[in-house]
Amino acid sequence: MIHSSLGAAMTNIDDFLNAQTPTIIRPFLGLTILLVEDSLTACEAMRLMCLRSGARIRRADCLESARRHLRVYRPNIVLTDMGLPDGSGAELISELAAATPRVDAIVALSADPGRQAEAMGAGADGFVEKPLGTIAEFQAALMQFLAEDRRPMGPRRLNDDFVAADPIAVQEDLALAQNLLRDGEQTSETKVYLATFLAGVASTARDEELRTVAESFAKARAMAGPERQQLDTILTARLQQRAVV
Repeated sequence: MIHSSLGAAMTNIDDFLNAQTPTIIRPFLGLTILLVEDSLTACEAMRLMCLRSGARIRRADCLESARRHLRVYRPNIVLTDMGLPDGSGAELISELAAATPRVDAIVALSADPGRQAEAMGAGADGFVEKPLGTIAEFQAALMQFLAEDRRPMGPRRLNDDFVAADPIAVQEDLALAQNLLRDGEQTSETKVYLATFLAGVASTARDEELRTVAESFAKARAMAGPERQQLDTILTARLQQRAVV
């Protein structure tokens, strides 16, 4: 659990960064964002969006890692994926919502819009469906959750730069997914996590075929049915394509 002393220990550099005033070009200047996300593909895209927006970003790839961060640092915003390797992001959301002092904003992320109710029920301030393609979309999605004094004054210039998926991060995520898929001790929980993980990677990479196959695998009743073989085949093809590139 996250204790009431959640943000007691902050470094001097975090104090300095949080004192900076946001600008029209960098509206999140002075903010620290904790991103709880297991996909390297999503993390790299979000890292670039945060940096271009002026925010300082920290990353955790699971619930336990996020809890370790929160024992030391108090971010302004927590962005957490709903599907994590050691549990649901809803667990972290409920802990953050009950913590004192509370972070400024708790925002859930998922490629599955059906998880919005779960996130909001756990205490999230908002839900954002992945992926966010442009920096302007990213800024607009988070701006609504900030206090007035955290928003830049005057008209804001929209940044329509598109943040493409990093090919190396995509390859690492796909290789990890295939290793999990081929694990002989795969459980139903692993199956659900793997399908959710791949759906998120596919969304960020704009790979609709992979996303469709991952969703079919998630709905399949048999663990070793044709859907699993189809998913393994497309993962092999994608990895071979990226290896050649």
